[in-house]
Amino acid sequence: MIKKYIQKLSYLVVFPLLLSCSATNIMTLSVTEPAPVLLNKKTTKIGIINRSIPDKKYEVVDALDKILTAEGKELDKKGSISSIESLKAELAKNNKLNTVIILDSVTYKKYGIDQFSEELPWVKIQEICSKNNVDAIFELSFYDTDSKILYKSNTVESVNAFGLKIPIIEHEVTVNTLIKSGWRIYDNNDQFISDVYADSKTVTLVGRGINPIKAFETIKTRKDAVLNVSRDIGRNYALQILPYKIRVSRDYYVKGTSNFEIAKRRAQAGQWDSAAELWEIETKNTDGKIAGRACYNMGIINEINGNLDSAIEWTTKSYTDYGDKNALRYLNILKNRKAKNEQLERETN
Repeated sequence: MIKKYIQKLSYLVVFPLLLSCSATNIMTLSVTEPAPVLLNKKTTKIGIINRSIPDKKYEVVDALDKILTAEGKELDKKGSISSIESLKAELAKNNKLNTVIILDSVTYKKYGIDQFSEELPWVKIQEICSKNNVDAIFELSFYDTDSKILYKSNTVESVNAFGLKIPIIEHEVTVNTLIKSGWRIYDNNDQFISDVYADSKTVTLVGRGINPIKAFETIKTRKDAVLNVSRDIGRNYALQILPYKIRVSRDYYVKGTSNFEIAKRRAQAGQWDSAAELWEIETKNTDGKIAGRACYNMGIINEINGNLDSAIEWTTKSYTDYGDKNALRYLNILKNRKAKNEQLERETN
């Protein structure tokens, strides 16, 4: 028993020591990624259509769906309108777009369930674009809410007027509403469907009361919650045509010589250029392992400063001249970043 305890204790002591002896630290930086959806550079005027509303003659089928899912009669319609209005408002903030308008529905769906509407022919797209003076059409192809109701009762204690605890039955109602939407973008300048995208979001509300009616009364905000999520759906889809920033992590060397130790503290204090002065000295070290690490770190500082070409040169040297295996992985990351930057330049110019 004592032997096992000592062995376990030794693991607890050795593991942190191994971590503290790591040759690298991790840092993060912000990088810009190209927009997930690319439009033609000449596309500056956007029209939005709502094709998610079913034709009147198919409402019987849709009504049955709404009964089965306990949906409000107008919730799908109001939700889809909230989505496209929010899409319009967010697109209007994009300084690359001159016009953003909501168009009348072109054609109705034959059903209100979660399936994409049939693609509009390009002859029809050209007709709509010409008539409304737009370059591309954002289509809400489907929007559907599907609700599930769960009901249960629990025995809880309540204090009466005399201060006595008495058991009562508490009723609990949970409503899970799944919101499904599908979008399509027709870019008339390229005669190309730039994007086809489907997503789903869930809204969960829980109500409690001394009887089932009181429990349902506490979840009256369901409609507002669904409409709020619908607005988020439209807003988020508008961001698909914009570049976005993410945080990425990078390893850099902190062990090897006293200069690496000092540079580590400078980097931790945010003095990256000052740390790089010491790394550059070590690039001339006669020990190939040390020089390779220093060249690798010079790639890091150049990426931080936005000099990707220099970062690639230093990292290439670290791998080819000194055989640093981490440099090869980092080199591929840098080349990928450079390709994305070139794509960003094409988008912005």
